[in-house]
Amino acid sequence: MKRRILSVFLCVALLFCTLSVLAAATDKTRYVVLGDSIAYGSGLSNPREAVYGRIVADTDGFAYENYAVPGHTTANLLHRMENETVAESIRKADIVNISIGGNNFLLGNLGGLLYDGIVKTDYTKFDEIAKGFSDDLHEIVGRLRDLNPDAAIVLQTIYNPQTSYVGDVYQNGADRINGKMFEFAEENPGEIIIADVASALTDPDTDFAEDRIHPSAAGNEKIARCILQTLYDNGLGDATEPVIAVPGTDLRGTGGFTQMVDFYGWLFHILSVIRNLFAGMRV
Repeated sequence: MKRRILSVFLCVALLFCTLSVLAAATDKTRYVVLGDSIAYGSGLSNPREAVYGRIVADTDGFAYENYAVPGHTTANLLHRMENETVAESIRKADIVNISIGGNNFLLGNLGGLLYDGIVKTDYTKFDEIAKGFSDDLHEIVGRLRDLNPDAAIVLQTIYNPQTSYVGDVYQNGADRINGKMFEFAEENPGEIIIADVASALTDPDTDFAEDRIHPSAAGNEKIARCILQTLYDNGLGDATEPVIAVPGTDLRGTGGFTQMVDFYGWLFHILSVIRNLFAGMRV
């Protein structure tokens, strides 16, 4: 009889512990990351463990899911949100963190855009791309709100990883995209929270990987710090100093893209000098 009572007691205790663990897991803030290669962690050899989203989740004790895909544009993100697994995670999310927009420029005619910016100083196509980004952003936020009216939406600004002649062109593109983000936030109060990552990544020697596109391990830590501060300021997180559970390792051997972009920058700068020279002679 005593053994039966003891067995029942142990079963009840085990059930209580299991329910307590489940309840604790359910109580965690659900943090979902969407977007592109920046959010994926493409500048790292160990993105799953060291990307900024993981750092944010580890620091604040969030339940973390990352559905970012390298190369994604705003149009790709709209399609991604139709995936039922992704949609279900959004439905349950407390915070949705998005990095998107850079590929709207990069995956277009990059050479043509650099030519327009450096040689012609004509940014008409940049304005068109920014307008397309704005249209997609309205639709992205609308779909998120259809899936989850209550989640906080954190949108990251686009940084400029380039220097020299190409840097000015990149900055013009980033400024246009970021301007559309701030414009949306102003016109739709309370709909999105902007994490100004562009202001956090300012050191070209340490913040970016060899490809000079994606954040390095140090860059990911800076992004994490920026997002943690943004969450803290909006009552969504408890910490501002990143907790690094697994140190990031920079991805090596990715300098080919950098060399191509530098070549374009140098070539188009020479063309711009020649063009201006001939223009001066005609005058």
